Amino acid sequence: MQRPWRGKLTLPMADDRILSAVPVEDDATVELSLRPRRLREYIGQQKVKANLDISIAAARKRHEPLDHVLLFGPPGLGKTTLANIIANEMDAAVRSTSGPALEKAGDLVATLTNLEKGDTLFIDEIHRLPAPVEEVLYSAMEDFYIDVVIGQGPAARTLKMELPHFTLIGATTRAGLLSAPLRARFGIVHRLDFYDVESLEIIVRRSSQILNIEVTADGSHEIARRSRGTPRIANRLLRRVRDFAEVKREGKIDVGIAREALEMLEVDEFGLDEIDRKLLTTIIERFSGGPVGVGALSSSIAEDRGTIEDLYEPYLIQIGFLQRTPRGRVASKLAYDHLGYAMGATRKQADLFS
Repeated sequence: MQRPWRGKLTLPMADDRILSAVPVEDDATVELSLRPRRLREYIGQQKVKANLDISIAAARKRHEPLDHVLLFGPPGLGKTTLANIIANEMDAAVRSTSGPALEKAGDLVATLTNLEKGDTLFIDEIHRLPAPVEEVLYSAMEDFYIDVVIGQGPAARTLKMELPHFTLIGATTRAGLLSAPLRARFGIVHRLDFYDVESLEIIVRRSSQILNIEVTADGSHEIARRSRGTPRIANRLLRRVRDFAEVKREGKIDVGIAREALEMLEVDEFGLDEIDRKLLTTIIERFSGGPVGVGALSSSIAEDRGTIEDLYEPYLIQIGFLQRTPRGRVASKLAYDHLGYAMGATRKQADLFS
């Protein structure tokens, strides 16, 4: 019988993981060259594309800016790329910022007053906007004006400043943290889902052409199926496998080289890495498979609760390895089988199967 997985006690930080969907330093410059610029070049998310195509065509026909757009879903699925595509399709300039960068109302006012008619304002991590900044955004989105306070104390007066009609595109990984008033002001709301293997294969082949990497069909399939349904991870794995192929082989990536490289990176056939396996192993061994609260799980693996909820859980739930119940997290039979445990086995019981 397959031996139960024995993960290490020392785990990589979320930002250090090869399978982290959060962008890392070396992603920034490469992603710019790989991002599609038009909706027809955007791969996957067919329903979202079809709906946006209609909305954009209608706005262009009326010669009006597009309604405000909210994009949400796990990191790495292309929300920023899609925001830039929308701006390109509308022939509009795009100004980008993020929720944490807008610390006070004056920061947002300065950004809004520099917009021109038809411009697109992209706010990443919009759920992290401070409450005073968010309140300024309400009137700007709905009625295209802001109130500016001039002076202090009894002499202070409020000036109503008109804004050009613009399109706000908000992106978030945690739509549930958006306030109801803010969410209600978005006319177009789309969720981005994890990609299927076929779409990721197309992305890997497209990226390999842009980066001048020779990869076979079975090689691209092997990379795609271990990419956790996330284009950012697929592109990152492609670059790491390329490094391996150039050093160990003649540079061409086939299925054998892809498997050898990904095994060296400790990325298994389901796209799980050490910390994923540690999370599942902890639930099985320490909590008898669950249910276990996310707080207890966070303490057990020394990982931030928000990181578990945002980065690890969505994919594990998507592939059926983890179940989220009202009482807590539960490891599924698929997780037991993959890690080599008998259902209900604890550490002591699991040793019998080693």
